[in-house]
Amino acid sequence: MKAGANAQPLADWPEDLSGPVSELNPSGQIWVAFSGGLDSTLLLQVAAACHPGVRAIHVNHQLQPNHRETEAFCRELCGRLGVALVVERVNLALPDSGTRGLEAAARKARYRVFRGLLLTGDALLMAHHADDQAETVLFRLFRGSGVRGLAGMPRQRAIGAGQLHRPWLDISRERLQQVASSVGLAWQEDPSNIDQRFDRNYLRHGVMPGLKQRWPGLLQRLSATARACDDSALLNRRLAEIQYRETGDSRGRLSCQGLVALSDAERVNLVRWWIGQRGWPLPALEHWAQSIGELLAAREDGLPEIRGEGFGIRRYRGWLHLVPEVTVPAAPMNLEPGQPIQWGCWKLVLKATSAVNPAPPSIRITTRQGGERVHLSGGEHSKSLKNWFQEQGVPPWERPVVPLVFGHSEGGEVLIAIGDYWCSEQYCEGAHAAGWRLIVERDCD
Repeated sequence: MKAGANAQPLADWPEDLSGPVSELNPSGQIWVAFSGGLDSTLLLQVAAACHPGVRAIHVNHQLQPNHRETEAFCRELCGRLGVALVVERVNLALPDSGTRGLEAAARKARYRVFRGLLLTGDALLMAHHADDQAETVLFRLFRGSGVRGLAGMPRQRAIGAGQLHRPWLDISRERLQQVASSVGLAWQEDPSNIDQRFDRNYLRHGVMPGLKQRWPGLLQRLSATARACDDSALLNRRLAEIQYRETGDSRGRLSCQGLVALSDAERVNLVRWWIGQRGWPLPALEHWAQSIGELLAAREDGLPEIRGEGFGIRRYRGWLHLVPEVTVPAAPMNLEPGQPIQWGCWKLVLKATSAVNPAPPSIRITTRQGGERVHLSGGEHSKSLKNWFQEQGVPPWERPVVPLVFGHSEGGEVLIAIGDYWCSEQYCEGAHAAGWRLIVERDCD
C-alpha cells in the first residue's frame, strides 16, 4: 500500500496477520504503538481494518536525524487512515554507559508514556514478531538470564491500567516484509537499526543470519524454548506463592527461619518472586544463593543489606524487609485540615469528626531530634522515644525518618503520633476530645 492510501478492507489482509489482531476484544480503547517503521506501520494498517476507532501513539525520542520526518510521516498516514494519533516527544539524558544505556533509557521512556496513556480496559498493540522474540531469547541467554528471562516477551501482560498485546509473535520478519512489499507499503527507516554498536542490531545483522542459514527452523526452535521456559517460570511462581504463605506475614516480610528451612534454589526463587511482587526490578547479583545466605547469616548489629535499584533488602529481628529509598522534608511542616502531607512512606491527614468542629489544632510534623518522650494512655509514666522504638521493634532504618507528630497542650508541645505505629487517643477513632481525627497511613509498602 502506498503511503497516504486508505486502509485496505479486512478481507484483503492475509489471515495469518489479521486473525490474531481481529480476535482481540478489549472493553476499552485499542491503541497501536506506532514508530513509523515497517512492522508497526503494517500493524496499524491491519488494526485499522479490524477495529474501526483504533488510535495510535507515536513516541518521538528525538535521537535520530530524521525524527522530524518520521513524526510527520506518522501524522500524515494516520490522517489519511482516519486514525487518531497521540504524539509524545521525550528528552533523554544521554547515559555514561554508551549504546546499551541509551537503548535502556529509550525503552524506559517509551513504556513510561504507554503506562501514562492507557486507561482501564485499554489494549496496546505492539508489532514484535518471531525474529524479535528469537533475538530477545538469545540476548538474555548471553546475559545469563534464568528461565523467566528466557521465556522472552509475553504475548500479553499488564501495562499501567491496561494490557499490552503482541499478536504477531509467531510471524517472521520475512513474512511481514513479504506482505508489505506485495501491497506497496511505505514506511520510515530508523538509521540506528543498522548500527551494530547496539547489542540487538549486532545480533540481528551479525549473528542471526548465520544461525538461520545453519538451522533453518531456528525461529520455531527458539520460540519453543521460550514457551518451555515460560512454563517453568509459571511453576516457579506457583511454588513461591505456596512458600510465601508459609514464610511471609501480613506486613509483607519474609521469615528468616522459614527461609533457612528451604533449599538454596527455593530460597532464591522465593526472594526473587517477593521482589517482583512488590514491583521492584531484580538486583544485578551474580550469586543469588550466596548473597541471600550471607544476609541471613550476618550479625544483626551490622545492619546487613542487599541493595537494589531504589530499594534494599534488610534483616531485623528474624525478618527480611523490602525497604524503599525515601526522602523526607528537610524542615518541620504544619498539618492543616484537608491538606495531606506526604512524609516519606507515610501520608498524614487531619480530618474533622463532625460538621461543627472547633478551630483546628496546631499540629507540627518533624523527625527525631533526640530527647523526645512518649506519654502513653492509662496513666503510665512517660518513656524515652529511644526505648519505645526498641520495645515496639521499629526497624533502625525507620527511626530517623518516621514522622513525629506534635500537638499543643497547657504544658507546651506534646507528642500525639509516631508514624503509623501509635496515635494518642485524643486524635484517633472518634476523637471526641479534640474534634479532629489524625490519620497516618503507610502508602509505599
